[in-house]
Amino acid sequence: MFADRATVIIKAGRGGDGHVSFRREKYVPDGGPDGGDGGKGGDIIFEVDEGLNTLTDYRHRRKFAAGPGENGGKKNCHGKNGTDLVLKVPAGTVIKDAASGKVIADMSGENHRQVILRGGRGGLGNQHFATATMQVPKYAQPGGEAAELEIKLELKVIADVGLVGFPNVGKSTLLSRVTNARPKIANYHFTTLQPNLGVVDLEDAKGFVIADIPGLIEGASEGVGLGLEFLRHIERTRVMIHVVDAAGTEGRDPVADIRTICRELAEYDPSLLDKPQVIAANKMDAVYGDENEVTRTLTEAFEKDGIRVFPISAVSGKGLKELLYHVSHLLETCSQEPVIYEQEYDPSLQFFRDEPYTIVRADDGAFVVEGPRIDKMLGYTNLDSEKGFLFFQKFLKEQGILEELEEMGIVDGDTVRMYGNEFDYYK
Repeated sequence: MFADRATVIIKAGRGGDGHVSFRREKYVPDGGPDGGDGGKGGDIIFEVDEGLNTLTDYRHRRKFAAGPGENGGKKNCHGKNGTDLVLKVPAGTVIKDAASGKVIADMSGENHRQVILRGGRGGLGNQHFATATMQVPKYAQPGGEAAELEIKLELKVIADVGLVGFPNVGKSTLLSRVTNARPKIANYHFTTLQPNLGVVDLEDAKGFVIADIPGLIEGASEGVGLGLEFLRHIERTRVMIHVVDAAGTEGRDPVADIRTICRELAEYDPSLLDKPQVIAANKMDAVYGDENEVTRTLTEAFEKDGIRVFPISAVSGKGLKELLYHVSHLLETCSQEPVIYEQEYDPSLQFFRDEPYTIVRADDGAFVVEGPRIDKMLGYTNLDSEKGFLFFQKFLKEQGILEELEEMGIVDGDTVRMYGNEFDYYK
């Protein structure tokens, strides 16, 4: 089955912990600290694979994790970095934050490889915390936490031209006639289930990529509306060809069909109707002459809006040359810029940053500061170490906590309480 959407959880590798150890050699009874640093955690990287055209690999597996960094060792041994995890996706895949729907990355154009989550930093060994007054530090820094994120993957087909229309009007036949694509073709009342792409080569004109876009699923002949499976793929195209049945073999109203499609496009994204449009009145091989009531009605309804109508036969090839050269001309006159979705959300900047904290005044006058990140920092900070305490003070300043305490009226000598730890405030 074709898959153009998937929701997965990705997790970067946790950083390795720094090591606490001291030199123990013959004739060196009081060796200094020699704890090594932990290795960095592995990154989560997305990479375009030109050989892929679906997201099927992500439909049956829910979670993907990079390798953790190794802990540091004695004798200044640095822990091994965690293994990066490279996830392959087809070109045109848009990566979004599942919670907000914001775009993290668009794997299109020149963006073939992007780091989405970075591994946790390796913790520093105790050798880094030696000072003139603390020559035997029994503290090492833990590795950085592993960032985890639920994301949505959406495949949006990259093509210059999109064939749109209701089922059984001949889109797949048209694609196979004008390109080297070989879509599955049959007389059935449900649509293509996956985008089929092909390249149109024209003599004395620039060729282009054309796609038979997935359209209406089962029940379309009863008037079922267009689904997101269709609309998601039309966003990247620059020109739309409405394919209709001019012979009336299906008993449908081509004018009503085109207006239905345009209405669905407008409800999804009004800017889609700004794209140049063309109407291919197909199945003229079943019509006597070069026109009929259907083609005349289409011309009267749409050419006044600048939408040309081309009577064609995807079976015999009649009218295809005129249609394709007109489409090539439209492509030259419209914007050449590919549709690339700008990044709206950067997980590396958001991890931990938005975790809230609270500051309240206790009955005894102490300032009580609490929050998830503060709790984590206290868990791996050695406050008995001078350098560890300075590290924690810097954290409080960077988070804006010290500034907020001052705004609440804290003065020298006041007590600050954090998860069972009490400090006297001095500026």
